[in-house]
Amino acid sequence: MKASQRLLVKKSVNPANFNKGGLEKTLSAFSLTMMGVGAIVGSGIFITPGIIAAKYAGPAAMLSFVIAAVVCSLAALCYAEFSSTIPLAGSAYTYVYTVFGEFLAWILGWSLISEYLFAVSSVAVSWSSYFQNLMSGFGLKLPTFLTAAAGTAGVSGAGFNLIAFVVVLAVSLLLVGGLQESTRVNSIMVIVKILVIVLFIGVAIFFVKPANYHPFMPHGVSGLVKGASLAFYAYIGFDAVSTASEEVKNPKRNMPIGIVGSLVVASILYVAMAAVLVGVVHYSKLNVGDPVAYALAVIHQNWAAGIVSLGAVVGMTTVLIVMLYGGTRLLFAISRDGLLPKVFRTVSPHTKVPVKSTWIFGIIASVFAAVIPLDKIAELVNIGTLFAFAMVSIGVVFLRRNETLQQINSSFKVPFYPVLPVVSFLACVYLMLNLQAFTWHMFGIWLVIGIVIYFAYSYRHSRIRAGLRAKESKS
Repeated sequence: MKASQRLLVKKSVNPANFNKGGLEKTLSAFSLTMMGVGAIVGSGIFITPGIIAAKYAGPAAMLSFVIAAVVCSLAALCYAEFSSTIPLAGSAYTYVYTVFGEFLAWILGWSLISEYLFAVSSVAVSWSSYFQNLMSGFGLKLPTFLTAAAGTAGVSGAGFNLIAFVVVLAVSLLLVGGLQESTRVNSIMVIVKILVIVLFIGVAIFFVKPANYHPFMPHGVSGLVKGASLAFYAYIGFDAVSTASEEVKNPKRNMPIGIVGSLVVASILYVAMAAVLVGVVHYSKLNVGDPVAYALAVIHQNWAAGIVSLGAVVGMTTVLIVMLYGGTRLLFAISRDGLLPKVFRTVSPHTKVPVKSTWIFGIIASVFAAVIPLDKIAELVNIGTLFAFAMVSIGVVFLRRNETLQQINSSFKVPFYPVLPVVSFLACVYLMLNLQAFTWHMFGIWLVIGIVIYFAYSYRHSRIRAGLRAKESKS
């Protein structure tokens, strides 16, 4: 076999192995939906509306979320078909491995690792900001150099966000205790978070000033589209839901419900939140770490600001749970294929959780959260997400053409095939092209590191390639 063919060797899928991955099946459709809402409605709803309004779209931020939701819904349908056909851990990485081959799967998997790492880190930084706001209400305040990373406005010299560091490790401890316990805690927190969002909207809507909606699009259509590109940062939750395929009861039915259902609920909440937020505070003042609490302070509803800060802390904890979970299951899937060391695929016989992978991922993410400023982290999440969405979308076309995979009974099919997958692919690529040059530069550096790792380790340790070598030696 030629070297180029070896790079594109595909992962074969055997339905008989769907229940033999070592992970326990405990998740229902409700659990999946709560996971999706927990991830989507959290980091985005308490961070990105302010950033998008202040830096890109102005009051039209609500439309940026609508555009992102529409594009995401197209990708979500593609994810739903893949996840119900191939219910294995790894999400987009596993799907691309089956239809495009190993090298592209590694590139995508490596991109998704950055997505989850930076997602966890950015949410932890904002969690720290809201937690400090909550503590200040009780007259408690930590020194600045222990609550903000070096490079953050107002911080000179070395800085270490201790709160962000600790909360990531605490969530890692929760996850190693078992998936069933983690999802139970997550569901309770999601309900609390939704109630807090409804409280904010109910209180703040009476302080909306129509003048704050003018000019509606201060940076024109380009600003609106750039805002939509950043809004993808808020919608990555259903990708994390997809990583749970291997631990879901009746995945052919429950995976599409969890993915699509969580996106619908989240989209409604996002648009409502953005519309009220920019009506209460002028968009130019919303580029802060805790824009929701800030808006309530501006209208002198400090009692509600305290409740929102508490809800944000609880809510963003669910994001940390799901994003850390998604990252560890991704590492598990890549390691199981031999492309990463076997330490990442070791599963505890008691909790059925990849404990070592969880701790390694959690420690790295906690360090990133402690030392990298928020504005440098957030946009790095988007490009990996969009890349995954694009590959999964166009991958559906190749999935339908794969006779072996089509023999697997899938309960969900993308409607309007092949138009919808192609439109989804083009929309994702278009939004990628609207990301900042800095994001592309960092993405390029990350990919170069990944390619070096692939040829230094992954290529030689690939389990599929090892099987091919064994067959060739016998022939």
